Amino acid sequence: MLNKGDQFPDFALENQSGEVITKESLKGSKAILYFYPRDNTPTCTTEACDFRDNIKMFDDLDIKVFGISADSKRKHQNFINKHDLNFDLLVDEDYKLSDEVGVYQVKKNFGKTSKGIVRTTFVIDESGTIIDVIEKVKVKTQMDEIKDILG
Repeated sequence: MLNKGDQFPDFALENQSGEVITKESLKGSKAILYFYPRDNTPTCTTEACDFRDNIKMFDDLDIKVFGISADSKRKHQNFINKHDLNFDLLVDEDYKLSDEVGVYQVKKNFGKTSKGIVRTTFVIDESGTIIDVIEKVKVKTQMDEIKDILG
C-alpha cells in the first residue's frame, strides 16, 4: 500500500466518456482519487453522492475528484446519469492501477473470500505526491476526514 509522502504512480485510465486521464494531466492541481468496489451498490452510491454533494468545496479549493473502479465505461455512464454525479469515474478493468497502489486485495464478504478493491482514498498534491491516504474508508465519516486532511 502506498503511503503519505510517496509519489502516486503514473497512470492512464479512460473516464466514462473514453477520454484518457493521466497522472501528468493532473499536475498543477490537487486531486482526490478514491477507489471503490462497484457502481450502483448501496455503499458505493452513498460515497459517490457524498462527493457529488461536496463538489463545490473541492472546486473552490481547486481539487479534482475521480472515482476509480473496475467497472466499464458504460456502467460508469449509467451510474453518473442515475445519480447526477458531477465528476469523472475512471475505468481500471484489469485492476492494474488498483494492484499497483495496493488496494486490490483479498477480501472476506459474508464468509466468502475473493479479490477485489478495498475502499481507499488518496489525496495527492500538485506534483503527484500523496498528501494522505484513508484506508478501509468508512463512508459515513470520510468527508470529515478529508476536510481535516485539507485543513
